[in-house]
Amino acid sequence: MTAGTRVEVKRGKNESSAALIRRFTRRAQTLGLVREVRDGRYFERSKSKNVDHKRAIISKVRRENYNELVKLGKIDPAAKRTRRK
Repeated sequence: MTAGTRVEVKRGKNESSAALIRRFTRRAQTLGLVREVRDGRYFERSKSKNVDHKRAIISKVRRENYNELVKLGKIDPAAKRTRRK
């Protein structure tokens, strides 16, 4: 949430509480606060360069191993792959 952003609404003379809440949410949406909070809901830290590099190396080795097995005829690439549960 942005620092210092505040939404304030004052209740009118004959305004119902539902109308007040509706006005509040509309104002919060126009300021972009709702979108900002929803975007931060599933915030995920960025991985360090080392972690990304190690993951890339592992996937490269796996890919090379798979291609080697295909070349040797031990794996049929057209066959449907199943995932372990």
